[in-house]
Amino acid sequence: MNAAGVVIKIGGGLLASGRLETVCAAVARAGYRWPIVVVPGGGPFADAVRETQHALAFSDGAAHRMALLAMDQYAEVLVERIPGAVWVGDHGKAMAALRRPGVAVLAPSRWIGASGALPQRWDVTSDSVAAFVAGALDATRLVLIKPPGVTLSSPGAVDPDFTTTLPAGLRYDLLGCEDLERLPALLATR
Repeated sequence: MNAAGVVIKIGGGLLASGRLETVCAAVARAGYRWPIVVVPGGGPFADAVRETQHALAFSDGAAHRMALLAMDQYAEVLVERIPGAVWVGDHGKAMAALRRPGVAVLAPSRWIGASGALPQRWDVTSDSVAAFVAGALDATRLVLIKPPGVTLSSPGAVDPDFTTTLPAGLRYDLLGCEDLERLPALLATR
């Protein structure tokens, strides 16, 4: 087991919050001390898939694969916004990134799509992808960074499959982007 690996999911809703730069700077600072793999949300990229599926009536399986590609698009944004971040696209490169402090941003479509590990429906979101990735990487902690005002008690704070996808015993936290000062303390108590 990797005693130091942390997975942080950066929600796609942060793109509209005006707080993305602050989140990226906080994650970069944490990366100086801890090995971190970032899982991107889908945000407006996934919203475009939803709208297109509604207009063209293609299958949920196709929409799921397209939503994973939407996460890849957000990964590209995050690699550019998180100082020093590197792009990774598979399990092996993500594991290698956890061997030393730094931030790796996962573009999950090839890995997750090929694994077939998650149901292909809209109520399985990037939250469950992050839980799956954290388990597959033997991470010691999972942190979900969400838009302002979202807490664990908020309706729909995590998707319905999140708790069943989350490995038993893995510690996780939901952190609103307005509470980023808590990130170092959360990571220090793995």
